[in-house]
Amino acid sequence: MQGVTRVGLLLALAGTMALATGGCSSIRQHRGYITDPVLIGSVQPGVDNRVSVERTLGQPTFTSQFGQPVWYYIGSTTAQAPFTDPRFVEHTVLAVTFDEAGNVASAQRSGMDDVVRLSPDGAATPTLGRDRSFLEDLFGNIGQVGAAGMGGQQPGGATGP
Repeated sequence: MQGVTRVGLLLALAGTMALATGGCSSIRQHRGYITDPVLIGSVQPGVDNRVSVERTLGQPTFTSQFGQPVWYYIGSTTAQAPFTDPRFVEHTVLAVTFDEAGNVASAQRSGMDDVVRLSPDGAATPTLGRDRSFLEDLFGNIGQVGAAGMGGQQPGGATGP
């Protein structure tokens, strides 16, 4: 009977460990364009135009607003372990450039090598000018020229007494 109890205890312990480690797995999320290498490889400079690219790849993630027309297809996959920030596992950008006639001039693909990681400096955005304390912000406009009721310009264009 003691052997059965020991086996049951070991099975319960193994089940608990499996549940505990299963809860620590990372969560993967994909955002943006789902990359299909066959479709991306089918876009060829000099052969395709805007209509054929849209039929092949779909609507772009966004388009350039200035300069030469460029369509961007962007997709990224992140993984996040419990109690941590998400990290990029995969990131792809396809930039399809068009000439003046609307034909594909180039199709360039970039990935994780071109991702730039930024580290903000502190929790506040630095600004030009002097640093003001809380009390200066609170009482800083008292007695300023042109304040309401101080004889300056009144709403509606009338002047004060």
